Amino acid sequence: MVNKTKTTYQICVSGAAKGVSVDEGKDLAFKLGEAIARAGHSLMTGATVGLPNYAAEGYKTAGGLMSVGISPAASKVEHVVKYRLPTDAYDTILYTGLHYVGRDTLLITSSDAVVSIGGRLGTLHEFTIAMETDTPIGFLQGAGGISEEIQDLLALARPLRDEAAVMFDDDADRLLADLTGHLDKENAKYLQIYK
Repeated sequence: MVNKTKTTYQICVSGAAKGVSVDEGKDLAFKLGEAIARAGHSLMTGATVGLPNYAAEGYKTAGGLMSVGISPAASKVEHVVKYRLPTDAYDTILYTGLHYVGRDTLLITSSDAVVSIGGRLGTLHEFTIAMETDTPIGFLQGAGGISEEIQDLLALARPLRDEAAVMFDDDADRLLADLTGHLDKENAKYLQIYK
């Protein structure tokens, strides 16, 4: 049952807009969107095609309360015509005019946690932003792409900061529960703000 009055955390879904991992991960992304809605969180994405949009569609199908797209475009016209990005699965879209690099930073820093699926260079960029800003990040495994390579990259980047929260799972509900548990612990003193 979805909480119809207030969301808890802002969960970003990051992932491939194109490529092989979109085909391999579309069902995972849709299920992740449903899980985020059932948990009572807001959904945030880069308002793009592919896996983030499948997650937004799953979120809306499950009755999610607030889906937010952060667009690289400066206007709705530019979003649709120049960037060729979707609008239907979003309750609101922020048109930033920041192009992809700036949009990624705003998207990650506006989120309480990130879940990545599959992905390519943009997903890697969002991962590094999450790591640099201490934003918890989970990887929903099973779609290939950069998400399957992150553990090797983390091994090369050791030692990580102690507070770095990076989680892996192949089940959307479990991964989301782990991220939510981490956020609840980190925000224990301020949970009344979130609940």
